[in-house]
Amino acid sequence: MYWFYLALGIIFEVLGTVCMKLAEGFTKLVPSVLVFVFYGLALAALVMVLKKMEEVSVVYAIWASAGTALIAVIGIIWFKEPVSPLKIVSLLLIVLGIFGLELN
Repeated sequence: MYWFYLALGIIFEVLGTVCMKLAEGFTKLVPSVLVFVFYGLALAALVMVLKKMEEVSVVYAIWASAGTALIAVIGIIWFKEPVSPLKIVSLLLIVLGIFGLELN
């Protein structure tokens, strides 16, 4: 069940970050409010995960790195950010690191 909460936390963190971009420096009301809502939900989900999993370093590393990788992909696809071979290799290394932590 904690993997479900971890996935929810990652999704909420990614949504909060996307809203941060859409808020344009907190000049847009709805995305600005959603930044705080989504980050609050993300942290609440993380707290639920940490009730069951004892290794805070593993939980946080998975949460942060999965969010980072997803945001990078969203940036490339949705916000038309430039893609380079180094960016692709770096994303693959993040994903490999997540799998390595899960196997631990």
